[in-house]
Amino acid sequence: MQLRFLGAVKGVTGSNHLIQFKDKLIMLDCGMFQGKDEDLNYEELQVNPADIDYLFLSHSHIDHSGRIPCFVKKGFQGKIYCSKPTYDLCKIMLLDSAHIQEMEAQWKNKKAQRLGKPLVEPLYTQQDVENSFQFFQPVLYDQYIEIDRNLTIRFRDAGHMLGSSIIEIWLKEEEETIKIVFSGDLGMQEKPILKDPEIIDYADYVIMESTYGNRVHKDIKKSEEEFIHIILQTIRQGGTVIIPSFAVGRTQEIIYELNKYYDKHHDFISDEFRELKKIPVYIDSPLAIKATEVFRKNMHVFDEEAKNYLISGDNPLDFGNLHFIQSTEESKALNFSQEPKIIISSSGMCDAGRIKHHLKHNLWKENCSIVFVGYQAEGTLGRKILDGIKDVKILGERIHIKAKIYNIEGFSGHADKNGLMNWLKNFKEKPQKVFIVHGETQSKADFAEEVEKNLGINCMIPSYNTTYEIISKTSMRELVEEEEKGNKKSIIAFKEKQISALKEEIEILKELFQKSFDLIEKSIDTNEIGIEEYKNINNKLLEIENNIMDLTILSEK
Repeated sequence: MQLRFLGAVKGVTGSNHLIQFKDKLIMLDCGMFQGKDEDLNYEELQVNPADIDYLFLSHSHIDHSGRIPCFVKKGFQGKIYCSKPTYDLCKIMLLDSAHIQEMEAQWKNKKAQRLGKPLVEPLYTQQDVENSFQFFQPVLYDQYIEIDRNLTIRFRDAGHMLGSSIIEIWLKEEEETIKIVFSGDLGMQEKPILKDPEIIDYADYVIMESTYGNRVHKDIKKSEEEFIHIILQTIRQGGTVIIPSFAVGRTQEIIYELNKYYDKHHDFISDEFRELKKIPVYIDSPLAIKATEVFRKNMHVFDEEAKNYLISGDNPLDFGNLHFIQSTEESKALNFSQEPKIIISSSGMCDAGRIKHHLKHNLWKENCSIVFVGYQAEGTLGRKILDGIKDVKILGERIHIKAKIYNIEGFSGHADKNGLMNWLKNFKEKPQKVFIVHGETQSKADFAEEVEKNLGINCMIPSYNTTYEIISKTSMRELVEEEEKGNKKSIIAFKEKQISALKEEIEILKELFQKSFDLIEKSIDTNEIGIEEYKNINNKLLEIENNIMDLTILSEK
């Protein structure tokens, strides 16, 4: 068995790792390179896409999914496994990415024609994206997916964005089973909307991100207070708050936080509350608008707080002074309006999309504020502004920066150093090795040192396109052993608790599912339950829970 790393090793973007297992080639993520590494997208592929049997996709962010259509275009015909929300988001995000590829190629070709240079092709087209959807196999969180007798996978909630997953992979060779865990991108604890990253019991090998491997975020509550303070301060000066935000994830979290603030202060109306309620909030990103609809359709994976908002009849992704901007004309009009306002627009790193126009019209104004709420990769316009550059060139025009620049890391979708360490600490047994990826050079080095020093786990910072042998332990557990290791009673008790909670949640809809529910309850009361029965019951419960939340969402419309 071998591991090979083809992305997110020289920097943060381009997540792409390979597992060679028996006669199978398994790919983890198929991400696009961004920022300083963007040119790598056009280099010759290091693997023949037609040779890949399976792609396990951690989440829909373009630096993890963005090259899927390119691989399909070049011959990939395997199965793509991902969570259902990830599939729903890929359907809009990859089409948007293709549109950007086509527009950039068109712009470059106009310039090339004038200079007599060869024309270029887009990395992929919208048709290539449509062709890729046939290979997706969406699954539910926590379901055991037995791909064949030697390969089982399970997707766990990573808490990074809607649908983001930690992927557990069991690989059986002869009489031994090796478990590899791919962290994907891990989220922060107590993030709005999303559940906390799930704890993994054990792994033999871990492939782990390190975006903020040497930094600690501010407290989330302090970040929320700072956010409100910046808005009020800017509005009182007659300025505009510009928030470059990732269309998927961060935008919805900001909407949610503002809605929660309004609800919290509704009963004891303050002067600040009155001020904020008057401020129009504009979501100026067609992709963000589509993504918000996907969030609304997948509320069954929200955390308990967000679910309670939904069940009480309050849409957590909407409020009175929220406006969605669709057309280009509406977007342009925002920059000629003198009213104090909040504009949330993509892209989050300021390298494309409508945000560039809003920066061009507001960066030079002293009474305006630019608020960064997400990671800015090296080489991006957002990173340059955040690093303190005073003059930037945007859309062919040089702009002198006078606006106030803020960075609120509490809204970050990535766990910080402490969050990453705590996730690893919860492994009941130390992995043989942790491969550190998805981080800038110093971040990876510092995090590896921290892990080895404080947890005693051997770390490896892999090199690009280098193959690493995976060696099993002398005695390796089977999947059955992991689930039944001296705690069969606790497993049954956990499932009974899960059933009890589910009963409360579906009291109104109980009659619709009574037959299936009685069958499950009867099965799980049996002390002699086997691992296969346990997995089947587990999967059935998840399907029922998913259907219940779907019906709840429909009933609220």
